[in-house]
Amino acid sequence: MFTKKITTLRDLIEKSKQWKAEGWKIVFANGVFDILHVGHVRYLAAAKREGDILIVGINDDNAVRALKGAPRPIFSEKERMCIIAALGCVDYVFLHAGLDFSQPLKLLQPHIHAKGTDYSEETVPERDSVLSYGGKIRIVGDPKNHSSSRLLEKLKK
Repeated sequence: MFTKKITTLRDLIEKSKQWKAEGWKIVFANGVFDILHVGHVRYLAAAKREGDILIVGINDDNAVRALKGAPRPIFSEKERMCIIAALGCVDYVFLHAGLDFSQPLKLLQPHIHAKGTDYSEETVPERDSVLSYGGKIRIVGDPKNHSSSRLLEKLKK
């Protein structure tokens, strides 16, 4: 069942040590994923192609409210984690309370930090953290033509 993919950062830190020892390439992606759309799916599928194991960090509900404002999130953190975990390209999902993912990245030290095309390698918020341990940043997915915020505005009309 896909809920077995939902875990904690602490568990992933331990597992990642073993994966690295076995030669697996770890990729990390993150986001709010409030209203899943094709841009999210393409981003995560492209992230998975960068390595062997894809870990996805999801912002908790408080972080989403701080980042996106009311009435977000539309779906609860538990629902968003289940939705992302159900995607075949995703290996593990965990919940994060912070506004950015610098600390989880420093702890996990994945080989690749994948971000969507609304970023450049220079504008990734966690850039310094990734570079500090020798990780690489990859910009993946299709052009930023999809937006949960725009979808919500469209639904209001």
